[in-house]
Amino acid sequence: EQLAAHDAFVRAEVLPKARTDFRLPPELYAYSLGQYGVDIPPARLAAMAHAAFTDLQKQMQQIAASVAKRRGFKSSDYRDVIRELKKEQFVGDAILPHYQKRLAEIEEIVRREKLVTLPTRAARIRLASEAESAGTPAPHLSMPRLVGNTGEVGEFVLPLVVPTGEGREQLQRFDDFTYEAASWTLTAHEARPGHEMQFASVIEKGVSTTRALFSFNSTNIEGWGLYAEAILFPHMPEEGRLVSLQHRMMRAARAFLDPELQAGKVTPEEARRVLREDVVLSDAMANQEVERYTFRAPGQATSYFYGYTRLMELRAEVERAQGKKFDQRAFHDFILAQGFLPPDMMRKAVMEGFVGKKS
Repeated sequence: EQLAAHDAFVRAEVLPKARTDFRLPPELYAYSLGQYGVDIPPARLAAMAHAAFTDLQKQMQQIAASVAKRRGFKSSDYRDVIRELKKEQFVGDAILPHYQKRLAEIEEIVRREKLVTLPTRAARIRLASEAESAGTPAPHLSMPRLVGNTGEVGEFVLPLVVPTGEGREQLQRFDDFTYEAASWTLTAHEARPGHEMQFASVIEKGVSTTRALFSFNSTNIEGWGLYAEAILFPHMPEEGRLVSLQHRMMRAARAFLDPELQAGKVTPEEARRVLREDVVLSDAMANQEVERYTFRAPGQATSYFYGYTRLMELRAEVERAQGKKFDQRAFHDFILAQGFLPPDMMRKAVMEGFVGKKS
């Protein structure tokens, strides 16, 4: 009865006053970007992302041609090669053991290549419940508490289906996460050396509440996740590198589709077409993405590309300053030890506390 009354109230009192267009006023959208840590104008962000998107397509095409030749695929177009790889789906009980094996392989690479200092304890991976999948229908880190933590750690959660339509019995399945080639980049992003490492560093190394909670911003967090994929990229097999670039391209697509949808330059239908045909996402994933840009969290999805771009720029600056003395593991450990600082503050900390101290 309470739910019915609330529904009636929303329809009678709220809906008549609501906007009929999903687009935010330009000033409010720019403010939203800033709240997520993106400190440049939307048009500039979109231009950067378009250029990156085109470059990534070229890189993907080169790898796809090699994969197609080696595996005997009929087409060497990167879109067709990814569709072929997606046919190798894991189902049921095979999914979790595969990701656990992949994590072990990645940790061995991280140690061998001295990418970053790993925690001594094991990372956690599990499959999501149906309810969790409905709330967050994509792989994600279940974040531990940043204040009052008593030993909780993050968990890499793998949702499999998302309820859609009029009834819970109607399920729309993703094919974007549960195949072998995708497990490299997903595990690197959500587990190690990605988000699980970030939150482990904040909690286990005693980062201040100010740097952990008050400075919390999506550009830092998602930028590190995408950067984590990139530092593992050279050590992946070809199939893994192809899908890793696909996921990086998806983040570039977000960074121009999100602001261009809000500016009225593209329609939701056109955005879904780009995501399905050029990024090669499932219908379920493409629909979820457009909902994210238009009304779930306008601006947030741009933070992956922007945070990654700023981190890559910062690394290049540090390498130029230190030359042969540059130590990537020390650099990455220092970045994680700073907590969730926004880009300009992170650069200041690195140049003063890492580069300045080293020199």
